[in-house]
Amino acid sequence: MNVESSNLDPKVHLLASFDPGGFRMRVHHLGVAVENMELAVRTYCKTLGMRILSGPIDDPLQRVRVCFLGTTLPGDAVVELISSLGDQSPIDKYLRKEIGAYHLCYEVDDLHAALIHMRSEGCLLVSGPVPATAFDGRQIAWLYLPTRHLVELVEMPKQKG
Repeated sequence: MNVESSNLDPKVHLLASFDPGGFRMRVHHLGVAVENMELAVRTYCKTLGMRILSGPIDDPLQRVRVCFLGTTLPGDAVVELISSLGDQSPIDKYLRKEIGAYHLCYEVDDLHAALIHMRSEGCLLVSGPVPATAFDGRQIAWLYLPTRHLVELVEMPKQKG
């Protein structure tokens, strides 16, 4: 089971979406770097009352293992736990510095327009667009904001029908 927008309450997220420049955008999840996925999942579930929404999923292209957690309450936050998958994983430097908060992910309805807008606002494209295993092959891109914070953009699922 992968994390899908259809699992989210559309009434809550419709209110939370915004249009910064010709495309819709809404917060999708907060990524947290963890050294030990099993321990982190157990801790978040037992201590914070979260449940596994999806995963753990190995993404060899991103060189990470991810697991999505949440409370399943409408409009509640989703947390993506991220651990290293082999050598030279992009998460390694955060783990060495003991930084937990890794990135904020936004779901966008037009990735191309979002990238044009973000770059025009001084954001640096770090990676992508590339398909993401955790999102059923939907395209993702990574950018640094001018404040040096890492942001992930993920395409919204295509509407069926």
